[in-house]
Amino acid sequence: MHSFCSFLCFFANYASGSAPLTAVQLLWVNMIMDTLGALALATEPPNDELMKRAPVGRKGNFISNVMWRNILGQSLYQFLVIWFLQVYGKTIFRLDGPDANLTLNTIIFNSFVFCQLFNEVNSREMEKIEVWEGLLDNYVFVTVIGVTLFFQIIIIEYLGTFANTTPLSFAQWFVSVFFGFLGMPIAVLLKKMQI
Repeated sequence: MHSFCSFLCFFANYASGSAPLTAVQLLWVNMIMDTLGALALATEPPNDELMKRAPVGRKGNFISNVMWRNILGQSLYQFLVIWFLQVYGKTIFRLDGPDANLTLNTIIFNSFVFCQLFNEVNSREMEKIEVWEGLLDNYVFVTVIGVTLFFQIIIIEYLGTFANTTPLSFAQWFVSVFFGFLGMPIAVLLKKMQI
């Protein structure tokens, strides 16, 4: 996903002349994806079905075809969301004036973070569709998601100068969360694909 963030910024910078994510925002996204996301997913309790799987030999792939399917599918979805907002965001949200670019980039950043949050939930199970099962039993996972959400609100609403963001309206928050949530049915479709 590091390369995805870099590709996103490069493409957006090439297409529009400005990158939608700043260095501070990229640092926050990478913290979510790496540190907090790994902590949340590493605390998932083992289940009996793991013991039924065949062992992977020394020459086996570290990333399975199922993982590649999920990674590429979610990356493509997130790229399309960011591209869509970059191209049509000002029209959809009727943004104009001196703060239009700042508001649009904040919406893009917020949508990208929510895509990552919902993808963390999707990643609890690589093959099962029922990813919500037992979620509340894993206190560390719920805490990580809650802390990430809390800090995202702080970054958007109160750290404007530091994070290069601006407070968003309810509709803009709703769209950001909605784009993130759409990753859930995308994950279901990907899991139904036989690869």
